[in-house]
Amino acid sequence: MPEVLVVDDSKVMRDMVVACLRPYPDSRFTQASSGLEAIEQLSLKPYDLLVLDLNMPDIGGIEVVEFVRGQDHLRNLPIIIVTTRGDEASRERALQAGADRFMTKPFTPDSIQGAARALLEKSSAEASRG
Repeated sequence: MPEVLVVDDSKVMRDMVVACLRPYPDSRFTQASSGLEAIEQLSLKPYDLLVLDLNMPDIGGIEVVEFVRGQDHLRNLPIIIVTTRGDEASRERALQAGADRFMTKPFTPDSIQGAARALLEKSSAEASRG
């Protein structure tokens, strides 16, 4: 049962991401409204997927990605960035920091479901190989 952490300072956007991913079988969702809250949530329990905004008032999405990739127990956590920043510099910075996918808002339910499914299946396959 995938555990998904959705992080965005906009409750409407968090709810939209959850609604788009809810069809993914047996998923459970936790929401965080800031980068700091995301880091706190990541320390409380393991997650299978992190969906993360770049622009947040305290700790930005890039800093959260860098934190995740710097932690041994979180190093392989799949990360999807969902942002209004559609510029190439933001995309490159997010991917260089360690994000797995970079999507711009607005996104379609199919596009975020496809990205989530691919990352969860890849992660599951890698875990089963040990």
